[in-house]
Amino acid sequence: MKGSCRKHDPSFKAKVALEALKGEETTAELASRFGVRPSQVRSWKKTLTEGAASIFGDDQSQKRKDDEELFAQLYRYIGQPKMKRNFPDNGFGR
Repeated sequence: MKGSCRKHDPSFKAKVALEALKGEETTAELASRFGVRPSQVRSWKKTLTEGAASIFGDDQSQKRKDDEELFAQLYRYIGQPKMKRNFPDNGFGR
């Protein structure tokens, strides 16, 4: 056993999940062909089937609105002065 996790890019995960959805091969065959564990194939397939509706639904537009609102808040925060001048009144310089 290797001992370290491999990181797979999203396109690879989508490819494996789509193959699993086709149902032409068993999970074990797909896992062997792509070099991943069968549980990982099942997990990616489940993630794809559960998240597919959000691609076509209003969730994306709501997420964009939320992101835009967050960015606007952050830009307002960035534009604020970071430090106020608060010098003690010691009688000098006036």
